[in-house]
Amino acid sequence: MRPVQYFNDDYLAQSRKATPEQVLAYLEQFRLLQSNSLKTTPIKSKLISMKVQEDLLSIFRAKCEIEGLKYQSQIKVLMQQWLQSGAKN
Repeated sequence: MRPVQYFNDDYLAQSRKATPEQVLAYLEQFRLLQSNSLKTTPIKSKLISMKVQEDLLSIFRAKCEIEGLKYQSQIKVLMQQWLQSGAKN
């Protein structure tokens, strides 16, 4: 069973401001994300660089290590979960 998504009023108001091109781009990216999650072949990745507070990264990495997770993989999991939840924050 697939989870039900609930959207708050702020998210819906912001979504109504999107242009048709933005909506199409979002839907296409979401479709690709969903179809890629079903494939067994490697997904093309892009190297990024970002600044994160040192203490936040240190604690995040330590927690991942305790739980036996790779921290960069966990960041990707959190990104996918956030996109699938429809959350605004």
